[in-house]
Amino acid sequence: MRLGCALGAHTHGFEELLGLVRHAEVLGYEVAQVDGDVSMMARRTRAEVLDGWTVTLALLARTERIAIGSLRLPHHWNAGRLAQAAATAERIFGDRFRFATTAGAQPIDRRFGLPFGSGAERVARLEETVEAVRALWRGEPVTRAGRFVRLDGARVVPIPPGGALPIEIAGRGRQLLGVVARHADRWDVNWPPIRSRVERSAGWLAEACAALGRDPASIERSLWIFTRLGAGTPEAEFRVRNPWFAEIDRSQLREGLVSGDAARCRERILEIQQGLGLDLPILDLTGLDARASRRTLEALAPLLETEAGPGPRR
Repeated sequence: MRLGCALGAHTHGFEELLGLVRHAEVLGYEVAQVDGDVSMMARRTRAEVLDGWTVTLALLARTERIAIGSLRLPHHWNAGRLAQAAATAERIFGDRFRFATTAGAQPIDRRFGLPFGSGAERVARLEETVEAVRALWRGEPVTRAGRFVRLDGARVVPIPPGGALPIEIAGRGRQLLGVVARHADRWDVNWPPIRSRVERSAGWLAEACAALGRDPASIERSLWIFTRLGAGTPEAEFRVRNPWFAEIDRSQLREGLVSGDAARCRERILEIQQGLGLDLPILDLTGLDARASRRTLEALAPLLETEAGPGPRR
């Protein structure tokens, strides 16, 4: 079974994070997701907030096999600069570098001179950026005079092998899933593993793919699973870590959280992976300290030896 882990929310200093990622690598985890582009975490006024791009490259440089993923937010980047930075990372680290993006932003970004904008504007910026990045990776001169992306004969070298890198886009709404259908190789399902929520979004993705003549099964599917070993139902902690899921009521949320002893957690993750047709479940350990993260990685590592492909997709 393929399995990844998420070690984020700026919980760990770099040395501690590196130790956890190296341990996940030894255990056989395929991907480690770490914090992406941020301006400032409002609740962390004293603790370090490490730049996600710098951390991603540093982890890649000090590991050997595990892939590293972290979100790139289009309003933090010029499209040409983003295309070249990603192509350079691929040139140095190969397919261990995972390019992921979404339309997200925080109102606090305005303090740093970054645009915020409406949801529709953020989705439009994402689509213009991803389309331009794909064109630049093909090695062609690219000119754009869009609302958000302006390029005048820009070119990028090095060119990724085959003129492309896999693009992962996180999203759950109809408009954003249209961008997934048009541009993504991987869909990060931006829900807890609640069947009704995931199936609704999957239906919107299928509709968008059908309009393009694309098979939605051609898009790899990953999903973060909030996992707490040995705990009761960790609802309160989940809501603190993930305030953007405030609309999910308590009864539904319980379906989407994994807790209990190691055997029960392994059983639930396998059920979720097969029931939702996931190619890559991600153990969401954000907020756990290093000791608890290490213990959870070790306890759930037997899943990596399980013969389990993605289940049927709905």
